[in-house]
Amino acid sequence: MTRPAGVKAYIAVTAAYWAFMLTDGALRMLVLLHFHTLGFSPVQLAYLFVLYEIAGVVTNLSAGWIAARFGLMTTLYAGLGLQVIALLLLAQLDPAWGISASVVFVMSVQGLSGVAKDLAKMSSKSAVKLLAPAEGGGLFKWVAFLTGSKNAVKGLGFLLGAGLLGAFGFVPSIMAMAAVLMLILFALISARPSGLTGGRKDAKFSEVLSKNSNINWLSFARLFLFGARDVWFVVGIPIYFYAVLSDGSEAGNQRAFFMIGSFMAVWTILYGFVQGSAPRILNAKSKSERDLLWQARLWAGMLVGIPLVLAVSVFLSSGPSNGLTAAIIIGLLAFGGVFAVNSSLHSYLILSFADAKRVTMDVGFYYMANAAGRLTGTVLSGLTYQIGGLPLCLATAAIMVSISYWGIGRISHNGQMKPTT
Repeated sequence: MTRPAGVKAYIAVTAAYWAFMLTDGALRMLVLLHFHTLGFSPVQLAYLFVLYEIAGVVTNLSAGWIAARFGLMTTLYAGLGLQVIALLLLAQLDPAWGISASVVFVMSVQGLSGVAKDLAKMSSKSAVKLLAPAEGGGLFKWVAFLTGSKNAVKGLGFLLGAGLLGAFGFVPSIMAMAAVLMLILFALISARPSGLTGGRKDAKFSEVLSKNSNINWLSFARLFLFGARDVWFVVGIPIYFYAVLSDGSEAGNQRAFFMIGSFMAVWTILYGFVQGSAPRILNAKSKSERDLLWQARLWAGMLVGIPLVLAVSVFLSSGPSNGLTAAIIIGLLAFGGVFAVNSSLHSYLILSFADAKRVTMDVGFYYMANAAGRLTGTVLSGLTYQIGGLPLCLATAAIMVSISYWGIGRISHNGQMKPTT
């Protein structure tokens, strides 16, 4: 059996994206836990990631045009290189600078990391549109595997980051990740995978904004879907679990780091596994784009109730307990499974809706909305946790999922599907 054309380039792009996301997950956990132990408040912790998400919004708008003009490999190389620089800069942080200076410095470096992440992400996702076979549901299978495996690797990164922090400390962990990622970059440059666009000189920046209403509504739904995840995921749950698990001693902190990192890793790995399995779960090979669009609406509706039930349960509880903690973990794992199918359907639909001639710009616009959702969720995560604790984080997630469901209902298939009211 012959392999589909473009599979070598797909393997090379996927491997590079895996390496990047492993360091991205580890870096997030290192920064979050390290600065929490230094006394940063939930809002200050959220600030550390704000510029990271803002950079994602700006980068995705411009990266689509850059890739269309200069080629996908240019933006992928740039993403990996900038992440190495960001890691090396972060290793220079000195606690003697004080909280205010440290926040500004880490925000700036995280902003650079955000640029790097979205350059790599846009490049990898756009490559699938160009490389995937058209027959046999190949597009859905290839994008689901790339996205699902990426999130599983990022989950391992959460566990790796927490483990490295407890075992070796902040700076040695950062330097080790920079060295590994630099080797991956050199290997990718040496391999020079073929089959990807070389760019077109007539690409105009004004083309970045999509005129396709389906892409615009899908981007709207994506914004609120990822905001609903990050409003509890970024600050709320890690800090809640730290308060429950740590007694303030060094041994207690290390135990809490391990447990938090393990939960974040398991959640993200499960999310990635389900995401990669979505074509089989949905029997996508036998379904049309119209059928999968209806599935996207159905699964969005299924997600709404989970954070709402969790919010009410935590609010009505008398305080942290083993039973409550177990219920939260089970509920959030269920959220992750349903969320993963939603995310995988979105990732297929954007590539299905995108025009091959402007795929990088359509994908860039869509992931700009994705980054805007993460930005909104990140800010609200620190704010809602500080105001109302975990119940308010989860209640806000329920509201945002509901808005995402409404947005998916506005998408039409060749003008035949009626929007929801």
